[in-house]
Amino acid sequence: MPDTDTGGSTPENAEDGTRFDTLRIGSFLSGRRQSTYMATDATSVMVVGGGVAGLSAALFTARAGLSTTVVSTGESILQRNAHLENYPGFPAGINPRLLLDLLEEQVSGAGVEFVGGRIQRVTRDGETFELLDADGEHYDADYVIAASWADATYLEGLDVEFLDRGSKTFVGVDEFGSTTVEGLYAAGRLAEQHHQTVVAAGHGAQVGIAVVEDSDVDFYHDWTVPEGYFTERGREVPPGCEEVDDAERERREVESIERMREAFAEPHPGDPTMHPSVVDDAQRR
Repeated sequence: MPDTDTGGSTPENAEDGTRFDTLRIGSFLSGRRQSTYMATDATSVMVVGGGVAGLSAALFTARAGLSTTVVSTGESILQRNAHLENYPGFPAGINPRLLLDLLEEQVSGAGVEFVGGRIQRVTRDGETFELLDADGEHYDADYVIAASWADATYLEGLDVEFLDRGSKTFVGVDEFGSTTVEGLYAAGRLAEQHHQTVVAAGHGAQVGIAVVEDSDVDFYHDWTVPEGYFTERGREVPPGCEEVDDAERERREVESIERMREAFAEPHPGDPTMHPSVVDDAQRR
């Protein structure tokens, strides 16, 4: 993908006066490598795995305007936690099932589609990925983010680097989550990240932004700023950013408070999911 636009307007928008239109802003600012992979007009992203990493990645791709689908078995490993005590922003911890519910709600509100199923095979046909699930359903996507743990066998038909670490198998990625296959990324534990919820969330977000940068969508930052932050300096609001006035800012804060008060009003009804080996042992007794 070229570093600069070959035509069209180039208004000054960024903090330092950087020009952009079809310039891939994120890659330009971060200095990360440029992808040669071009998405289709209706850019689509398929995220395999509905845990924290996959949902965080989906949140960023959807908010940037990419058509995003999450396919999940509904078996996020986060559900095994009894109480999540090291996720920033919750001094007394948070019920991990509630955190997952809220993240799913947020991602759904961003326009992400959810599909139940277990992906069994991913293949590449030209610049399009084809995904097949256990029920025979087929999906096409321009980009795929593998965020499932701990199964990566559905990627064996692609030229992916696998890393065997004892009983665990990870997918080799670069610092941005890109695999050796153009357009295919891995996020979270599958990408050999630490087995911590906040790490999975952060890595998923990083991978999601990498996909946005590698696509042909205009993007600067996912920011909501006060009215005039850009425009009062004679700059247009950059792609991905939004200016809001005081009334809208206050409305959003009230909505946030009300939603959080509702979410935390009662204990979450769900129980932790036990480790599969413990369940198997109990069933054999």
